Amino acid sequence: MTEEHQLQSSMIEVASPTDSDAPAFEDPGESPIDHDLLSETLEYIRPALQADGGDLVLLGTSGPRVTLQLVGACGGCPMSTMTLTAGIERILRDRVPGVEEVVAL
Repeated sequence: MTEEHQLQSSMIEVASPTDSDAPAFEDPGESPIDHDLLSETLEYIRPALQADGGDLVLLGTSGPRVTLQLVGACGGCPMSTMTLTAGIERILRDRVPGVEEVVAL
C-alpha cells in the first residue's frame, strides 16, 4: 500500500463515524433545533471546508448546542477556532433556528 493510499484511508476512517459514534440527537420533539435544516446547512458549508482539505462530522446536538468534529486539514489547522466561530457557528445561528452554540471536539 502506498503512503498516499494509507493517508487517504486514515482520513476516511476518521471522517466516517461508526455506528457507535453516530450522532447523538435528542428526541426531535424535545429539541429546539430542526435536524433536517441543520443537516442541509452543514451540507452547504461542507464544500468550503473540503476545498481546503478538511471536513466536518456532526457528533450530535444537546439543547441549543451543536457538537462537531473538524477533520482532515481543518482538524489540525491553527485557524480552526476562527473557522468554527466566525464561519460555521455564524452560518448555523443565522440559518438554523434554535442553534445558540457550536462546539468542536
